Amino acid sequence: PEDTVTSSFASFIHAARPEHLSQTVRQRSKRMILDSIGVGLVGSTTRVFDIALRYCRLYSSVAVSSVYGKPGVKLSPTLAAFTNGVATHSMDFDDTWHPATHPSGAVLPALLAASQMLPPNTKPTGLDFLLAFNVGLEVQGRLMHFSTEAHDIPKRFHPPSVVGTLGSAAATAKLLSLSSAQCCHALGIAASLAGAPMANAATQAKPLHVGNATRLGLEAALLAARGMEANPLILDDIPGCSGFSAFYSVYQPKPLPTPGEHHEFLLEKQDIAFKRFPAHLGMHWVVDAALSVRNLFINYAGSFCPSLIRTIMLKIPVSKYINRPFPSSEHQARHSFQFNACAALLDGEVGLGSFSESSIHRQELRELLDKVVVEHPEDNMANFDKMYGEVALLLHSGDVLTGKCDTFYGHWRKPLSKESLLKKFRSNASHVLPEGKIEAIITLVDNLETLSDSSQL
Repeated sequence: PEDTVTSSFASFIHAARPEHLSQTVRQRSKRMILDSIGVGLVGSTTRVFDIALRYCRLYSSVAVSSVYGKPGVKLSPTLAAFTNGVATHSMDFDDTWHPATHPSGAVLPALLAASQMLPPNTKPTGLDFLLAFNVGLEVQGRLMHFSTEAHDIPKRFHPPSVVGTLGSAAATAKLLSLSSAQCCHALGIAASLAGAPMANAATQAKPLHVGNATRLGLEAALLAARGMEANPLILDDIPGCSGFSAFYSVYQPKPLPTPGEHHEFLLEKQDIAFKRFPAHLGMHWVVDAALSVRNLFINYAGSFCPSLIRTIMLKIPVSKYINRPFPSSEHQARHSFQFNACAALLDGEVGLGSFSESSIHRQELRELLDKVVVEHPEDNMANFDKMYGEVALLLHSGDVLTGKCDTFYGHWRKPLSKESLLKKFRSNASHVLPEGKIEAIITLVDNLETLSDSSQL
């Protein structure tokens, strides 16, 4: 069918060219690629990654694609994409966009695996790779704008398992130079492979959402390349027959214009949030608010003395899966407003070590958690563009000290500096790579447009 929403997306994927990428889009997407690789490398040290890798190594297949943090280990392209996607989200350390999703982890592992899969004489260039990555981002962003529900912190489906699967399919279809019709079918196939419930947040199953998104999108593109067909109206709103609208309660799809001379990618207008510590994005507001009030408390009392505190008041938006008063595991702790606020108050920082078992179960931390009371002000919306975090310390003396954060450092309104992003990458990558290789990756990503063979990544 011509002139449908779905056909417009397929035409966009097929027609996008490197010259459509502005300098801003290129620079922002390279920051995302570098950060995502670093997050994947440190994620390869986690237990959930080890489980996923051991599962994938059960299968004998054409092992051509590399695995984060495991020199010499290769898997089939789809299983490598899956494993690396799990690594990327294993600590909830990966980037976040608005409307809410984790865009890089759903796309980058598929492109890395596919670039190694292709024969030597057909390897995509670095510029091809960068374009495919941005096509995958654009498709995710446009799909999220089809529903007002997608703008808020999710309640039903984990967004990267939905839009990320189609973004991975679109990116891989672009890297493989599929026809417009094949791109259309890749999106349709991917829609049948998409979706994961939010109930698995704060468990070891949550990283599988990103692993499956990138893997299944890659599979959808490979199936379409081999002739598999799907509903050519999958993104359209067809009364009485749910397609992609099955994932959203309010769905108003719009065509995606074919890129022309003045096409503007969403990444041009909407930057990305990079996390400073490995936890759900909402935690970054309460941590910055807690650090602010901690400084006030030290100025007030001379040191941080928990015995002077009667109540810790948190003012946060309503979001059930990240309101966890007493987390008992690292994954629950990464999704707990209460834990992250108290860890920041007690230690003056939140980092990788904050989520170890010994840190989570400290008696002094538990005593602080006992003092927490939560309020949900009406003006504090469950929306990453509008929410805030407020931490108030009600002291036994009757005094009240308050810290508030409207925009944390790393949010798209307050982006990480180049120095901060590089510091994060070097710190993450150093867990598995020597310094020379870390610097080589930084140089490769910085000069991605000039690479003749993107599989060098």
